[in-house]
Amino acid sequence: MNTLYSLPAEWHRQSLIQIAWPHDYTDWAYMLDEVERCYVQLASEIAKRQPLLIITPEPQRVEKLLKSNHVDISRIYFFNCCTNDTWSRDNGFITLLDEQGNAQLLDFGFNGWGLKFAANLDNQINAHLYQHQILNGEYRDCRNFILEGGSIESDGKGTLLTTTKCLLSVNRNDTLKQKDIENYLRSTFGLKQVLWLNNGHLVGDDTDSHVDTLARLCPNDTIAYVQCMDKDDMHYEDLRLMESELKAFTTLDGKPFRLLPLPMAQPIFDGTGDRLPATYANFLIMNDAVLYPTYQQTQNDLKAKEILTIAFPEKDIVGVDCRALIQQHGSLHCATMQFPEGVFKL
Repeated sequence: MNTLYSLPAEWHRQSLIQIAWPHDYTDWAYMLDEVERCYVQLASEIAKRQPLLIITPEPQRVEKLLKSNHVDISRIYFFNCCTNDTWSRDNGFITLLDEQGNAQLLDFGFNGWGLKFAANLDNQINAHLYQHQILNGEYRDCRNFILEGGSIESDGKGTLLTTTKCLLSVNRNDTLKQKDIENYLRSTFGLKQVLWLNNGHLVGDDTDSHVDTLARLCPNDTIAYVQCMDKDDMHYEDLRLMESELKAFTTLDGKPFRLLPLPMAQPIFDGTGDRLPATYANFLIMNDAVLYPTYQQTQNDLKAKEILTIAFPEKDIVGVDCRALIQQHGSLHCATMQFPEGVFKL
């Protein structure tokens, strides 16, 4: 009899969080000091609560930096590995579990969000990790299918939320039709339904509308999503249509989801005047806390915290200043990947 594996929700009990540290050979080189201050805060908030795995070609330098900033490194493991960039959500293992808690580590192909950026080193991180035997679980080679962790959301009960703009985009799996991709997702992740968003996009987003920038599955049949109330904002109509789609979605029991609107961040621009995809939906769910991005926008930052407190009433809601992180078109969730309980050996 074949063992049945399924995709757990992010709020399933975790064993560790993975991040990749910025360095001079990434796109962060021009603002390395600034973004490292963000990563120091991120690492500190994670390591206070649970083990942290840092992927870096410079483990000694990063360890020294963290110590100099009074970060407790007793629960931090440094893994020496070359990287192109820092977005662990999209190149990291996606982990499945069976009913006994046994893990499968799925290594999907990562091609720089549809061949937009170099990914040759990032696409090898999972294989290097597995070879060093620090993770429990069966390795599963899925590299013939392009899939990023930020493009899918699971409730752990058989429902997956995703977007057509990403999964049907060119240079990913464009030889497959939507029905083919859905059948693959269902069989691979043990799903009962796939909810496709056709609308929703943030200006400046390189990912072709990753769902974790727009709408997130939360416990108790809840979806937290970005809502735009400003009719003069370029996102208004598209996000209004996305909201209508969310209202039409139902759980496996045929009931509507509880929808919690997150505020739309005030516009943030890069040095050339281009708008960046700042979003409060890009939060990380941990065992006892939710880390969420802040953008030094007092009213919006506080409103996002209030909404996340409703979604996760038993967790601490902790802000991390992501104004530096957003300069490379990603945010907090994009920079992290969780592993379920029992996967980390150390």
